[in-house]
Order: sequence, then C-alpha cells, then structure tokens
Amino acid sequence: MIHILLLDDHAVVRTGYRRLIDAEADMRVVAEAATADEACAALRRQPVNVAVVDLSLQLGSGMEAISRLLARQPDLAILVFTMHQHAGYARQAFRAGAQGYLTKHADPDDMLAALRKVAQGRRVLSPDMAELLANDSLEADAAISRLTPREFDILRLAVAGEPPARIAEQLHLSAKTVLNYLSAIRQKLEVHNDIGLMQLALRHGLVAAPGA
Repeated sequence: MIHILLLDDHAVVRTGYRRLIDAEADMRVVAEAATADEACAALRRQPVNVAVVDLSLQLGSGMEAISRLLARQPDLAILVFTMHQHAGYARQAFRAGAQGYLTKHADPDDMLAALRKVAQGRRVLSPDMAELLANDSLEADAAISRLTPREFDILRLAVAGEPPARIAEQLHLSAKTVLNYLSAIRQKLEVHNDIGLMQLALRHGLVAAPGA
C-alpha cells in the first residue's frame, strides 16, 4: 500500500486528489496539508511513502517544502504536481530533491502512474514537460541553472512583485538575507537591477507578460 501526503493550499483540489487516489486498491491518502509546517507535522504523526507537492503555496514555498520534507524523511518520494509548465521550475524541483514533476494538464491516469513510479524510486516527468526540457534554449540553461533552489524561489517571488520583507516572511529568512540573495542572483544572472531581472524572467517564462 502506498501511503500519500497531499500538500496543496486549496482544499477543493486536495479533495479531488483524494477521491482519485483512494479509488485505487494500492494507494491511500493518509495526510493532507496546506503549508510546509502542516506537512512536516503530518510526517511526525503518520508514515508516508510519497508526498504530492504543489509549488505555489499562499504561505511559504513548494520548493522550500520539498527541502524540509526530505530533511525530516530522506527516503520520502516527492511528486511535484503544479500549474507551472516551465523547464526552469522542473529543473529546480529536481535539484531540490523531487522524484517526479507532473503538470496539472496531465490526465488523471498519468498522475496515478506517476505515483506508482516514484514510490518505486523511479524518476517521472510529465509528457508535456519532456519536450519543453528537450527544446529549452541554451541561454535559459546557462542562466537559470546557475541558481540554487533557494535562489530560484527568491527570484520567482521577487519578479512576482513580492517585497523583500514578504519574501523573508514566506521563506523564514531575514529581510537582510533576502536582499543579500537578490544581490547574488543578479551577479549570477549578469543583470544589474530589478528591471534586468524582470526582463530575464519574462524571457524565460517565469512570469506572464502584461496582457498575456
């Protein structure tokens, strides 16, 4: 039996996952969480084989959640299930320790198959992501892949308009630490200001263009 933890901040979405998964004979949802704190607490109470993690959480970050869950249970298989259909997100999720990356465009059967594969220790990539990763430009690879998962998280939040104090609150850092990270990110990406960061983020699909 595969015991599964769901980490998603939308209760309706978790209910849909649970109904899909619990209809299978070989897997059960044994815990649900809306935040990384709740997910870590659930691991203390309940043995889990696989955690399904959304990257976009209202409180905190899915990337951070992956690192915290694996720090608590290193053998836990992480399946990212997210709306982010972008090669940079997938690369960073795998770098953070995820075993699989599935977008919410995937069919229900794809999710069930992915859960079984990651539970067996196999790596899984959503079919719609495989081509994106294969065709990802050399420029994007050279730039975004220089970042650590924490740096990627901070960049993602910054270009989404979050101020340093809010980023610090979400990632359990000090505002000064966030500012230091942003300076390091600019150096790694060879941009000189926030406008340059935004242009790079737009170019590589980390944020949507105005009117898109």
